[in-house]
Amino acid sequence: MEKKSNHGTNRQTQAVCLLKSLLCSYVVTGVLLLILAALLYKLNLDEKKVSAGILAIYVISTFVGGFIIGKLNQTKKFLWGLTVGVCYFALLLLISLGIYHSLQDNGANVLTTLLMCAGGGMLGGMLA
Repeated sequence: MEKKSNHGTNRQTQAVCLLKSLLCSYVVTGVLLLILAALLYKLNLDEKKVSAGILAIYVISTFVGGFIIGKLNQTKKFLWGLTVGVCYFALLLLISLGIYHSLQDNGANVLTTLLMCAGGGMLGGMLA
């Protein structure tokens, strides 16, 4: 008797869970950016407050994505959350490079954003 392996199916479901959580993260990002834009329009926020708001949106969005993937995958939740955070950042970086054809910030800001996205996703996964 041969034993059938579930590795292919399991990997497919994990990839689908990752894509679902990334999609949810980007939906949350879109909604929060719309709210931030409305606040910017109504309150005339300065650049520092807008930058802080954008970083907070990154953390909240990756937290939500990490939380969702932690609920979907019941094992190694923190690692899956970290994966969501890093994938979120990578896609964000690719979009930015596609639009501007270069990095707009210095390396320290990019590294800080990566760490905040990865940390937000990991925290969401741990708390799931």
